[in-house]
Amino acid sequence: MSNPVFFTQAGNLSHLGPGSVFVLEGPEARHAVTVKRLAVGEQVDIADGAGTRLTGTVSETGSGTLAVTASDVVFEEQPAVRLVLVQALAKGDRDELAVETATELGIDAVVPWQSERSIVRWKGDRAAKAHAKWQSVVAAAAKQARRSHIPQVRPIVDTAALAKVVAAADLAIILHEDAKNPLRTVLEESGVPDGSDPGSPREVLLIVGPEGGISPGEVTRLSDAGAVTALLGHHVLRSSTAGPAAVVLASDVLGRW
Repeated sequence: MSNPVFFTQAGNLSHLGPGSVFVLEGPEARHAVTVKRLAVGEQVDIADGAGTRLTGTVSETGSGTLAVTASDVVFEEQPAVRLVLVQALAKGDRDELAVETATELGIDAVVPWQSERSIVRWKGDRAAKAHAKWQSVVAAAAKQARRSHIPQVRPIVDTAALAKVVAAADLAIILHEDAKNPLRTVLEESGVPDGSDPGSPREVLLIVGPEGGISPGEVTRLSDAGAVTALLGHHVLRSSTAGPAAVVLASDVLGRW
C-alpha cells in the first residue's frame, strides 16, 4: 500500500536528503495527526506540489506538527507530453467533478472556460472564489492520488481568449459528438511525441463543452485557430465525464501510462 501524502509549500524540500528531519506544520500537519492519527514509526510522504517528494518515517507528533525523518528525497519529472483539460463551466458542480477526477487520473493543468452555453457565470468576486475552489479541489484530488505535482488551475478564459490559447498549443482537440475521427486516431496521427523523449515536452489541450454542448460558432472559431475535433465514443457523455475519459485514453496512446 502506498504511503499517505501531505503537502508543504514548493521549495521546502529541495535542500533535504536522507537522514534529514522535516517538520510539517499547519493544517496539513493537524490533518495528519488529528484525522489520520499518524503515529511515530509510520511511513509517510511529504510533497511540495512541484515534483519533490520526501519519503520517511514519523519521528514525532505534536498538536499541530509532524516531524518526519527522511529515508529518500526525489524529484519526479513532469511527463514529456503534458495534458491540459479545458473545462467549460457547468451547473451542479459537474465542472468541479470533472477536474477532480481528471486530476486523480493525471491531468497536468486545468483551464476554466466561460463558453457561450455555460449556465454558470464567473463574475466579480465570485470569479476569484470559484477559481480558488477549483484549485482547492485539484489539490485535494492530487493528495488523494498520492501525486507529487499539483496541477495548475490557469486563469479563466472566454472563447476569444481560448482561441489564442489554441493557436499557441502543440495540439488542441475539441471533444465533439459530430466529429468524424476517433480521439485515438487523432492522437496517433498528430505527430505529438509519445513521451519517450523527455527533452521535447509538448502540451495537448482537451476541450470539453458545457451541458448544452459547444456551439457551432465556437467550434468554427476554435477550428480556425488550429483545433481539431475528435469523437470520444459512441455515446454522448456528460460534461463531468468526457474530460476524465479523454485523459485515460490520451495517457495510454501518448505513453504516459
